[in-house]
Amino acid sequence: MNIGVIFPQTEAGGDRGAVRAIGQAVADIGYAHLAAYDHVLGGDTAVLGDLGGPYTIDDPFREPLLMFAYLAGRTNLAFASSILIGPQRQTALLAKQAAELDLLSDGRFRLGLGIGWNKLEYDALGVPFEQRGAILEEQVAVLRALWTQRSVTVDGRFHHIRAAGLAPLPVQRPIPIWIGGHAPAALRRVGRLADGWFPMVRPGGGLENALEIIREAAAEAGRDLSHFEFEGRLEYSTRDHDKIAEHARRWGEAGASHLSINTMHAGLTTVDAHIAALEEMAPILL
Repeated sequence: MNIGVIFPQTEAGGDRGAVRAIGQAVADIGYAHLAAYDHVLGGDTAVLGDLGGPYTIDDPFREPLLMFAYLAGRTNLAFASSILIGPQRQTALLAKQAAELDLLSDGRFRLGLGIGWNKLEYDALGVPFEQRGAILEEQVAVLRALWTQRSVTVDGRFHHIRAAGLAPLPVQRPIPIWIGGHAPAALRRVGRLADGWFPMVRPGGGLENALEIIREAAAEAGRDLSHFEFEGRLEYSTRDHDKIAEHARRWGEAGASHLSINTMHAGLTTVDAHIAALEEMAPILL
């Protein structure tokens, strides 16, 4: 398996040095990739009340594509957005940004997409929340066209492009698109469209059933999933080396192509503590 690290978004703060230190440590220790997930805006719950999700206005989030571009010039890491809320973004601009990151990282980028839960973000970005699933489904095809064709014409429900294209094109043509999610509709979308999947379930805890839904949707769409990949996740917060090693083994037996260790929610209060945790896990995972 390809072993990587989830960037500790909500615990790294706004210091540029934290991004540099964590990214460099991940590479120096020997992990293969860095993953990060995305929020553009957080809501003020004192004003808005419960927003229906785990993050608020006080949770820091670095912008993944810009952060990865910064680290691509300093390391040989691969990168994955796990996930980026695709429908909130203008598709042509997202295609351009992803292509640039793919070039800067020499083709070591996976674009993970999802539809998200935060209506506040959609409203602020001027995108209809209720149509986010349909937007993403059309968006995937448009992204792939822009990454592989010199001149693209699209006249869809949400996208309208006439004889236009990106230059330069990315190294990967197309960049792999992975999709995250666990609801049946999201799993069917993975089967129909995605190159890979970020599960929110684990082996023995729903993974097998989810993979079956993905395979069924792929078969209905006439897709071959013989090279389908997915990324497991390990939680450092358990602090139990034997349990973490066992979970890694189970992900491998389940067929995971990638695996990431998450050091958030473990009571680590400094960047150095997160790096020390990654060093602690290296003999077990690498």
